[in-house]
Amino acid sequence: MIRKKVLVTGGAGFVGSQLCERLLNDGHEVVCLDNYFTGQKANIVHLLDNPFFEMIRHDVTMPFFIEVDEIYNLACPASPIHYQYNAIKTMKTSVMGAINMLGLAKRIKAKILQASTSEVYGDPLVHPQVESYWGHVNPIGERSCYDEGKRAAETLFVNYHKQNNVRIKIIRIFNTYGPKMHPHDGRVVSNFIMQALQNEDITIYGDGHQTRSFQYVDDLIEGMIRMMASREDFTGPVNIGNPYEFTIMELANKVIELTNSKSKIIRMPLPSDDPMQRQPNIDLAKAELDWSPKIQLDEGLIKTIAYFDALIKS
Repeated sequence: MIRKKVLVTGGAGFVGSQLCERLLNDGHEVVCLDNYFTGQKANIVHLLDNPFFEMIRHDVTMPFFIEVDEIYNLACPASPIHYQYNAIKTMKTSVMGAINMLGLAKRIKAKILQASTSEVYGDPLVHPQVESYWGHVNPIGERSCYDEGKRAAETLFVNYHKQNNVRIKIIRIFNTYGPKMHPHDGRVVSNFIMQALQNEDITIYGDGHQTRSFQYVDDLIEGMIRMMASREDFTGPVNIGNPYEFTIMELANKVIELTNSKSKIIRMPLPSDDPMQRQPNIDLAKAELDWSPKIQLDEGLIKTIAYFDALIKS
């Protein structure tokens, strides 16, 4: 096996830290880049003694210079609470971060993967969502700093590929959960688990009939690794998500059951532009990457509940 040198932006985040760990376990050298806006040092502290791991505090909106073989561009707040906190900064991270990392990839002839999102589909009119669907996005809504930032990043990736022959890969990540999620990131799985473990009211926005498809983080990491290793002329975008669809109400009841919680479910008004349906069509990932998710919701929730339970107790 050839030991590659790999740069992971957003490498101290929920997904990034687990990608760093997987790459190290696969025998590669990893440089983790993070400004700790949403990433946490606690996520990567156990890797600092590894001689093949390096942590650099840096913001991707500023140029960065290094020699690596591959770049995974994950840097961007991904939960509504965090990306709406500073909407301009979120947009800058997506757009300027993409420009800086693509410029780096162009200079050093590295292969680069963009962690895009199912949010590019907005509140979809096509169900389930296929990669050829252009989306239904409000360009001036509450979520647009993230949605449009990621859409612009995809545009930049495709144009750097066409104009400058940069070797690109684009994945669109659907709802992902698992250990190392930020306990207060406002995402539905972490919210419900934290509330249930503390016997607090579980907050559902709207009637709870809106649907999501929940993917365990290990499945996402496997999809990323396979996409990076895929044939040179397959650039994506490709959906990486779990196609099993659940209502938010079903998820709440499942979490209450698995935690033996005394929590009651309460309803709050639905935030603006909150999509009613989200489900990936993963035929392309199956065909091109021989990938499909292995860990279903009950198994993944049990592992995630154990992580948050230990976090609360500590």
